[in-house]
Amino acid sequence: MSKMSENGMVSRAKVLTIDTMNPTVKKVEYAVRGPIVQRAVELERELSEGMKKPFAEVIKANIGDAHAMGQQPITFFRQVLALCSYPELLNDSTFPEDAKSRAHRILQSCGGNSMGSYSASQGIDSVRQDVARYIERRDGGVPCDPDDIYLTTGASDGIVTMLKLLVCGEGAARTGVMISIPQYPLYSAALAELGAVQINYYLNEETCWSLDIGELQRALDEARQYCNPRALCIINPGNPTGQVQSRECIEDVIRFAAKERLFLMADEVYQDNVYAEGCQFHSFKKVLFEMGPEYSNTVELASFHSTSKCYMGECGFRGGYMEIINMDDEVKAQLTKLVSVRLCPPVPGQALMDLVVNPPQPGEPSYDNFIKERTATLSALAQKAKLTEQVLNTVQGISCNPVQGAMYSFPRITIPEKAIKEATDKGQQPDMFYCMKMLEETGICLVPGSGFGQKDGTYHFRMTILPPNDKLQILLNKVKEFHQRFTQQYS
Repeated sequence: MSKMSENGMVSRAKVLTIDTMNPTVKKVEYAVRGPIVQRAVELERELSEGMKKPFAEVIKANIGDAHAMGQQPITFFRQVLALCSYPELLNDSTFPEDAKSRAHRILQSCGGNSMGSYSASQGIDSVRQDVARYIERRDGGVPCDPDDIYLTTGASDGIVTMLKLLVCGEGAARTGVMISIPQYPLYSAALAELGAVQINYYLNEETCWSLDIGELQRALDEARQYCNPRALCIINPGNPTGQVQSRECIEDVIRFAAKERLFLMADEVYQDNVYAEGCQFHSFKKVLFEMGPEYSNTVELASFHSTSKCYMGECGFRGGYMEIINMDDEVKAQLTKLVSVRLCPPVPGQALMDLVVNPPQPGEPSYDNFIKERTATLSALAQKAKLTEQVLNTVQGISCNPVQGAMYSFPRITIPEKAIKEATDKGQQPDMFYCMKMLEETGICLVPGSGFGQKDGTYHFRMTILPPNDKLQILLNKVKEFHQRFTQQYS
């Protein structure tokens, strides 16, 4: 439709408007980069322009972006990536020989010996072989076929790809996907965009965010009345809740998936981030195969890993992989077709993934320094996990479970009734109101628990444990002081 504007020009209505755009996109929400973070960016700009604030800097503890928080990259990884990016450096004597040999091998696997060329859509063959060997070592010799490995643009890409394959049907036959609450909002966002049905199962906060099979059964039975549940997503170690699942729990989940004919999706990107005594990472694939052929030959499983977390923290390279187990051959052909549409994952990310699964070995020049850096990074995270739990639990009105793994704490906060009413009057979730007020008064950027899901009547926030020790101590003290002030103000 056209109309005359004030200057005499004919103006046309936009083809794409908020009313004519894809309605599923409008339902997508992603809390870790939501309104709180947008306001934090504005505050940083205002500070840089000289505006006076009650704080000198914004501390972002909203997202698991390790290097942005000061974590140092692993030297060997960056050396090899530098050599691959600029092969002239292979003639430089300052680079160790094992870094050069890794770079040679990666470049020989690239078209034209250049990391700037496309790779095969499933990923570089030699990298997939290295990933398969890594999985075999990790899982105590359980076989891994490189043809079951798909390299991905971070783990997120693999997760969304698998959900695309699973979603079908209309009405009561529409695919339902079970996700833990609290959850990482990638899952809810992807399900909203795909028009799938989100089935919530609640983790038990009273028992350190444990997973209960009875709760899975409740959620499944209820969901079957209005959708077709087809998949069960597990995050282990947990995000945002930081729990590490026991082997017994994983066995129970596998039996449940087998009994109820559910496709299992295991998000294992924090598998090296285990801190608590008595906790250990068990891969779903290893447990599945050790349970015997009744399960290992039938239960369909996709597991995911990434270069973004653990001790690497290389979020920007967008490296990752997924392994698929017991997938129907015809569906696997469709998966390969689907990933070919986006040509290939970023080749630098694939190269980095290769280094993660094939790091320096004993006797190689870079080995000692690699172990030193890796150990220091993981030890520092373990210390910060303990510090975060200890300090938050000294605050009346804040209760923090042990951070057993991953990179986050998800403490429960008590919000006074007057604050809940003021938030409701403003059309805000009470924990969003709390976190926004904290940001404006202290410069601390956290994510409200409502962005991850929580039981009705409970309130939380998620904060990363990534800032350096001195900044983390400042952050925790500011949170403590703010909560006390906030409680007094609204009591």
